[in-house]
Amino acid sequence: MLYQAVMALGLGALSLSAHAQWPNRPITIVVPAAAGGTTDIAARVLAEKMGQDLGTSIVVENKAGGGGGIGTAQVARAKPDGYNLLMGNIGPVAINFSLYKKLSYKASDLRGITNVISVPNILVVHADSPVRNVQDLVKLAHSRPLNVATSGVGQSPHMSSEMFRQKAGIDVNLVPFPGAAPAVTALLGQQVDYMIDNLPSSMPHIKGGKFRALAITSAERSAQLPDVPTMTEAGIPMQVTAWFGLLAPAGTPDAVVQQLQQSAHKAMQTPEVRAKFAALGGVPGGESPAQYDQFIAQERQRWAVIVKTAGLSLE
Repeated sequence: MLYQAVMALGLGALSLSAHAQWPNRPITIVVPAAAGGTTDIAARVLAEKMGQDLGTSIVVENKAGGGGGIGTAQVARAKPDGYNLLMGNIGPVAINFSLYKKLSYKASDLRGITNVISVPNILVVHADSPVRNVQDLVKLAHSRPLNVATSGVGQSPHMSSEMFRQKAGIDVNLVPFPGAAPAVTALLGQQVDYMIDNLPSSMPHIKGGKFRALAITSAERSAQLPDVPTMTEAGIPMQVTAWFGLLAPAGTPDAVVQQLQQSAHKAMQTPEVRAKFAALGGVPGGESPAQYDQFIAQERQRWAVIVKTAGLSLE
C-alpha cells in the first residue's frame, strides 16, 4: 500500500511537472479559411501577443476548404497537448453541424478556450456600382440576375447572404469562395455584383473608397461607420453577429486550457490589440472556457433552427 501511494504521488508529480514545462516548443493555430479574412486576421493579431506572453513562437497555419471543415477536423484529430489549436468561427464550430449531412468531426471533439472577437457583417458593392442603397440593390435584382460572392460555404457571410436573399425576396446566384480574401478580390475586380462580408476584411476597402457600404447586420450602427444604416433601418429585418475564438482538441489538459485562456485574455486587454479590433469594427472577447463552451452550444441550437427554416442541406 505504501509503495502504491508513493508511486501515485510520483506519477502525479510527473504529470504536474509535464504541464509546468508547457510550452516548450512552438504552438500552431490552424485557421480553417484562406489568408486575409477575419479568422486569419484575429489569429495573427493574437498569436503575436500570446507568443510573447507564453515565451514561445505561435505559427498560424491556413487550412481552407470544406466550409472550414478541413482545418477544423485537423485540430479535432490532433494530439490534445496544447500545441494544436483552432481559430474557429461561427461556421465550422456552430453552423456546420446542422448544415452538413456528414462531418468528419463531432462537437465533442473540441473544447472551447475563449471567444476572441465578435463582428457584424456588412453589405457592400463596388464603388463604381450605380447602386447607392439597399433598395437600389433590390430593384436591380428584380431587373436582372445578380452574382453574389460568399466567403466559404456555411460561414456567416454565406448564411447572411441566404438570409438577405429570403428577406428581400430576390433570386441571386451565390458564388462561393474559399475565404474572405478571394471573395473580396472578386468584388474589387467587379466579377460579382455585391457581397456580404465580415466587416474586418472589407473595412480597408470601405475606408479606401473601393467599396460602398450599404448596410450593416448589427443591431446598432458601427462607431467606425456611423453613416451606414443597419439592415433593419434599410428595410431588411435581420441581425447577424459573426464570432471567432480559440478551441483545442477535447482532452487537452485543464491546466493548459486555463493558461491559454489567461494568455489570450491578457493579449486582448492590451491597448494595441484593442485598437486593432476597434479599427476592424470588432468587440474583443475573453470569456472563460466554460462560458465559451456554453455560448457555442447555444449558437449551435440557434443556427440549427435558422438552417432548418431555410431548408438548407449540404453533402
